[in-house]
Amino acid sequence: MSSEASVLVADGDQPRAGGSDRPLVHVAVGVLLRDDGSFLLTSRPPGKVYAGYWEFPGGKLEPDETVAQALQRELREEIGVLATQIQSWCEEKVDYPHALVLLHFCKVTAWDGELHMHEGQQYSWQQLPVSVSPVLPGTLPVLQWLAEERAFAGATYSVQID
Repeated sequence: MSSEASVLVADGDQPRAGGSDRPLVHVAVGVLLRDDGSFLLTSRPPGKVYAGYWEFPGGKLEPDETVAQALQRELREEIGVLATQIQSWCEEKVDYPHALVLLHFCKVTAWDGELHMHEGQQYSWQQLPVSVSPVLPGTLPVLQWLAEERAFAGATYSVQID
């Protein structure tokens, strides 16, 4: 599953920082899966863009890093675990107001260590439909992909009404 040809536009009514010639930022994202089918979502830390929104953990690739290397580093830095089984899964290009990103989603089915949120974020093991909100726009396609794999019908998340 890949949406390489299309671009998910988040908050399309807002201006794009850097204009139309923005560089593409590559991001490794981990979909940590437990045996019971639940998956890990973390909240974006205070002080970051979209603070408080729920997402799958991960971060930017450094120069000369593979997706798997970046994901191992980011998971260790953010949530204190070492991913030991990583499977490349899907990609999604997302045009956020602050950055144009290519999200490289990987399934993580084994890891060493206990969860420890190093950046002040929260975490929650979720099933479909997810009960946390708000959900980061780049996370929504993954919820749909999980629903398709699991033959889950219905909404994959609830929209928060203010």
